[in-house]
Amino acid sequence: MKFRPCIDIHNGKVKQIVGSSLADQGDFARENFVADKDAGFYANFYKKDGLTGGHIILLNPATSPYYEASRQQAHLALGQAPGDWQIGGGINPENAEIFLKAGATHVIVTSYVFKNGQIQQENLERMTRTVGKEHLVLDLSCRKKGNSYFIVTDRWQKFTDVSLTTDTLEELSGYCDEFLVHAVDVEGKASGPETELVKLLGAWNGIPVTYAGGIGSFEDLRQLRTAGQGHLDVTIGSALDLFGGSLPYHDVIKFCGSV
Repeated sequence: MKFRPCIDIHNGKVKQIVGSSLADQGDFARENFVADKDAGFYANFYKKDGLTGGHIILLNPATSPYYEASRQQAHLALGQAPGDWQIGGGINPENAEIFLKAGATHVIVTSYVFKNGQIQQENLERMTRTVGKEHLVLDLSCRKKGNSYFIVTDRWQKFTDVSLTTDTLEELSGYCDEFLVHAVDVEGKASGPETELVKLLGAWNGIPVTYAGGIGSFEDLRQLRTAGQGHLDVTIGSALDLFGGSLPYHDVIKFCGSV
């Protein structure tokens, strides 16, 4: 279980937020932590510990007045640690190459592929052709509705009709290099992982999967490792002492075997 760092950028600031609170209207998010350091600082901080494969997420849509400031922060981070980071948030075939040339190893895509509530096969294939399977991560972040988990888009606010199953994972893995899965309803709450979702992801042993959401203790990490059958990597935000939480960062990466 590898620890994957994260840099979430909202309104031009590095933040940790409650994922389910994110809204385009008014560029609102319920904040757990707002950094006084820029994204470049955090990229360099993680670089010193040799951590790679983390994700930078732009939480503002391209239509936001804050988008340009958030994009500049992302480029600052990529410039500090080229070759270490994946990037997501409003990625499409028109802008993907810009981020890859700036130093990202992968682009992370949700809304372009899962549009109007469905998988847009033509868009998926175009995205893969544009950047190459080896540079594409599909964000399958999801929320529970009824007895199933459904992929959500548009900053995690819109449900698609695509349920997350092992068949879905198998089908989509032919188009990308990794999956990133936020358990949106527990994201930023440090209330424990979504065990049912973790078991589903852990039962499928294909391309790398990074899980995010709800980790707030070492017991949560042990639960994730067990329920995920050792198949899942993990990212942690608000719970880390770096972001005002109680989990010691260096103890976490040692626990995960990342150093």
